[in-house]
Amino acid sequence: MRIKSILCSMLFFCLCCKVFAQTNVATKIILQKNITAKRTAEKIKIDGLLTETAWKGAPIAKNFTELRPSPFRKEEEANRTEAYILYSDEGLYLAGYCYEKSKDSISTELRGRDGFGNNDWIGFVFDTYNDKLNGFEYFTTPLGEQMDAKVAPNQNGNNEDFSWNAVWESSAKIHADGWSFEMFIPFSAIRFSKKNIQDWGINIFRRRQKTGQQVFWSPLDPNVNGFLTQSGLLSNLENIKPPVRLQFSPYFSTYGNHNPYSIDTDDKWTSSINGGLDVKYGISQALTLDMTLIPDFGQVRNDNVVLNLGPFEQRFSENRAFFTEGTDLFNKGNLFYSRRVGERPKNYWNVYNNLDAGDKVISNPQTTKLANATKISGRLQGGLGVGFFNAIANQTFAVVEDANKTRRKVETSPLTNYNIIVLDQTLKNNSSVSLINTNVLRNGSEYDANVTAALFDFNDKKNTWNVGGKASTSKLFNYRGDRKNITGYTGSLYFGKTSGRFNFNFSNTITDANYNVRDLGYFTITNFMEHNLWLGYNWRKPTNWFNQLRINLSSSYSRRLKPNVYQSANFNLSLNGQLKNLWWTGFFAGYEPSGNNFYEPQTNQFENKFFKTWKSIYANFWFETNNAKKYQFRPQIFYVDRSFFAGHKLELSMSHRYRFSDKFSASYGLSWEEQKNNAGYAAAGPVFGRRDIKTIQNSISLKYNFNNKMGVTSDIRHYWSEVEYKEFFDLLDDGTLQKNNSFSNNVNQNYNTFNMETAFTWQFAPGSFAYVVWKNFNDNDHTFDRIIGQGYTKNLNNTLGLGHVNNISLKIVYFLDFLQIRNLKKKKTL
Repeated sequence: MRIKSILCSMLFFCLCCKVFAQTNVATKIILQKNITAKRTAEKIKIDGLLTETAWKGAPIAKNFTELRPSPFRKEEEANRTEAYILYSDEGLYLAGYCYEKSKDSISTELRGRDGFGNNDWIGFVFDTYNDKLNGFEYFTTPLGEQMDAKVAPNQNGNNEDFSWNAVWESSAKIHADGWSFEMFIPFSAIRFSKKNIQDWGINIFRRRQKTGQQVFWSPLDPNVNGFLTQSGLLSNLENIKPPVRLQFSPYFSTYGNHNPYSIDTDDKWTSSINGGLDVKYGISQALTLDMTLIPDFGQVRNDNVVLNLGPFEQRFSENRAFFTEGTDLFNKGNLFYSRRVGERPKNYWNVYNNLDAGDKVISNPQTTKLANATKISGRLQGGLGVGFFNAIANQTFAVVEDANKTRRKVETSPLTNYNIIVLDQTLKNNSSVSLINTNVLRNGSEYDANVTAALFDFNDKKNTWNVGGKASTSKLFNYRGDRKNITGYTGSLYFGKTSGRFNFNFSNTITDANYNVRDLGYFTITNFMEHNLWLGYNWRKPTNWFNQLRINLSSSYSRRLKPNVYQSANFNLSLNGQLKNLWWTGFFAGYEPSGNNFYEPQTNQFENKFFKTWKSIYANFWFETNNAKKYQFRPQIFYVDRSFFAGHKLELSMSHRYRFSDKFSASYGLSWEEQKNNAGYAAAGPVFGRRDIKTIQNSISLKYNFNNKMGVTSDIRHYWSEVEYKEFFDLLDDGTLQKNNSFSNNVNQNYNTFNMETAFTWQFAPGSFAYVVWKNFNDNDHTFDRIIGQGYTKNLNNTLGLGHVNNISLKIVYFLDFLQIRNLKKKKTL
């Protein structure tokens, strides 16, 4: 059966290639543009006004070409873009003029750092090693706000990482016929080689928000994979030297916390004062060390927790800057889930499970505190990317008090070291090979874990065809304290076409039952073999009713590896695009035949318990109005029809956003979901249940920016979910359900969570910030019960009436650059 499934998938894949091969349109041949660099000795004031004489003789980039909505159309003369580039011993000077027919055509909104919002903008990307894979982007808006990103390769071309932040200068001015800008990028904010004469890849791009236009200096063919492969050239940069890159960001923070549920204190108030340091050091022209000493993540926004009925943990977003900035190398192979570092202690729940009579838990920290964390990353001149990550989490204890008021400490997490090593060699034609190793070492008797993976990703000379794969092995040492080592493996191959109007990707993955990356990665299913096929066709040339349109077909087929039995399959069709009025819309439909679910029983996987699932037909429709307008509306409807118990799922969601001015905007989101006659795990046994599920979420976001350096945001969220069980069943060995009339436990679930966060941010100097944050939220341990039937309004009132945790904090981060300090000392001695 396994061989048959592979052959069927390959046959289907070949037929699709044959059908679509004739429809592919050849890509447009574009000659590479070139601009010659010019050095200046003049000190230029970054004020957005091009008044210095140096700009008069600066090389100019003009004659931009449109990418959206009409590829290859030349920009209009009245709305033309002109950009200038100079360089000095200290860095790059960038400037330009973005012409408009009238001042009213300029779109502006204050959004804060890295917030594109409803803005016109202009951006520069520099491929400093000219390898067509890696780059640095810098953007500014008519109000002088900054956005920047690091560009790295991925399977679909290039990926922009906007969590990467550098310290540089920008300013802009609005005029009657457009807007002008100036930017200064110090060489400490970009990476490059030590060659005496250098040629960099470069492109310059501009967005005109009200028309939906994006224009590029070096034209982009939308049917070609990647955008760095289509860059122009900035040539003859002479005798520029990478500076000493040593930067310090010491911080001071103080917290006041009121927890009405605290057992350990009478007044419920606690406070703390903290201090620490972030360090960036350029080990070489390519490698950078990032270190955080005594990190403080207390101001990081709270997670959007939901009621999780499934067998797998909820995956949360990463909001800690240290773990999001410059992590492209560490994310290769999907082995790193950064929330593992500092997560809830492994033995958190054991404290409650092992209480003696009369014991009570005084404190049980929900996170482990980090002693330090370090990253070394960069790409050497020969194209070798090097990544090293290490973090140490302190030993964590809960405090338990017995009936005699005697307190004892209970270890919930040992001293733990997390480590990642990555080697990523870029090759010709936007190709690469990689080796990744992750390692978790725990003090004491707890087990250790190690994962190693090798990756390859190859493209042909025309950047049209792509093939790649992954082979990985995992090992757990002294697992469960019995000195037993467990080794697992996984492997995958994929092949596809990545350029042209027609694209496809076919992949196959096989994973054995022992493969486990959960200690430093996020992982769900094991013991399977899966085939996936994706086909896509696009129309990029605008017509009378759309600007662009894409249709996608996808399917997957999965089998259990041991025993070799069918698990699941699905077939999907989607259509999405942009209309002439700049609205986006999309449609999605699919079919999922019945299968065998080995995970819903929530038993040991080696027991091979499974649940025979239902057939499903599902569809989704959404649209989004023009984002350039003051009011934007985005509704969505999703419906699933299930054959089991004649069940169904209906989900309605909508979001509204209104911009009152360039400074103030508000948005509101609502999602409502109802599932009737859903079947799923109810209790150990396993006992299954027929159940109805209702979920409602309301969220409000407010944003006010005083200027491009100072602003305040506020986010409010209430989430409610209710599960009502109608009848119960035993899961039989053949995967079917048998009515259980004796089970009478109340396993209904009613869960609420409420949180409100208000944050004030002030950039009082380059790279230096002051933050004031107020958090108001429910303690999750007090928002769950088994009382159902009260409805949403009653649950909201009950939740607001509970005692809330309140936290207010102040954090000041000051940026210090070694070069600035040294130059300041030199001036004082003169």
